Amino acid sequence: MQERAIVHMDLDSFFVSVERLRDTRLVGKPVIVGGMSDRGVVAACSYETRVFGVRSAMPMKMALKLCPDAIVLRGDFDAYTQHSEAVTSLIMGRAPLVEKASIDEFYLDMTGMERFFGSYAFAQDLRDRIKKEVGLQMSFGLSVNKTVSKVATNHVKPAGEFQVLAGQEKSFLAPMPVGKIPMIGAVTSQTLRNMGIVHVGTLSQMPLKILEKTFGKSGTVLWERANGIDLRPVVPYSEQKSLSKEITFEQDSTDVVLLRRILGSLTEQLSYDLRKLGQCTACVTVKVRYSNFDTHTRQMSIPASASDHRLIPAVQELFEKLYDRRLLIRLIGVRFSKLWQGQEQLQIFDEGARLVPLYGAMDKLRNRYGEFSILRASGLMGSSERRNRLATNTDE
Repeated sequence: MQERAIVHMDLDSFFVSVERLRDTRLVGKPVIVGGMSDRGVVAACSYETRVFGVRSAMPMKMALKLCPDAIVLRGDFDAYTQHSEAVTSLIMGRAPLVEKASIDEFYLDMTGMERFFGSYAFAQDLRDRIKKEVGLQMSFGLSVNKTVSKVATNHVKPAGEFQVLAGQEKSFLAPMPVGKIPMIGAVTSQTLRNMGIVHVGTLSQMPLKILEKTFGKSGTVLWERANGIDLRPVVPYSEQKSLSKEITFEQDSTDVVLLRRILGSLTEQLSYDLRKLGQCTACVTVKVRYSNFDTHTRQMSIPASASDHRLIPAVQELFEKLYDRRLLIRLIGVRFSKLWQGQEQLQIFDEGARLVPLYGAMDKLRNRYGEFSILRASGLMGSSERRNRLATNTDE
């Protein structure tokens, strides 16, 4: 059976790198991208900040204590998306099978291509093209599966490259801390440490029954990953199952007028996203997190739609049913699921039909001048409200 050749490619400190392309004065300086309020989180950080212990998803307040000289940027996700699409286009145009795992991360299946050119040389050439044409630096790892290739990439970042030869997966992983395995987060790492398991090599030697008893079905996967086994294929297309937006407030609120206005704005933005994708939603969900961190959601099924005038009332109705006026609200959000590809079906006497040209005109303005270039008056948010928005994306 032919050995697989899986390349993992990851853009180095992606958000920060894009910011440095836009402003070269940031090169070599400690930079953090993320929410700028006390409740903000780090979406991305430069390698100059990481030496102080700053990490993605860390509270911004803590990050600035660790690195007080850091330059904090709010971030421009439109710019990040544009650069990601440019990189994606280059990779898709050259690699035979590509899975885009995130905005800055890709898996390439090069199996069978060795007879034409080496997979390692191909990855090097592709990385050089991306650096030359887009201006962004990537690292990559090559092995027989996704897990080992991803670990190899992280092992040599930034601007690194590494190949784990077939048969050497287990020995490559063995000396590493268990947290280096992609599926192992902080909680699982702590549980393993409590069991006396610090390194991947120890985990690989654990009896499978003990891991299954402790972690359930995940115990089997843990054992396989630790032994360098990962049969997952590179999946070229993954259908988006939902769209969502949420806002965390700097100060907990019971201002119902403000809350309704923000929900309207979030819904309007999501409706625009739906129309850009040529999709409709058949399920709307509203999320409320109270000051005591209790989180509640409520959803309803609706006729498939991408129209503001249908979706905003549905969201407002759910909020009225969900809101407990005795408690302050910390976070609110909206999610669209059960997404359908296609246009909304309108009846001949449906008064909403006359709004279709209006939505088209509004969307053209947004496409040209930006998402917030035109908004409903009822959904307008002031600058202070915009600052409440937290960046939820992270990059390594």
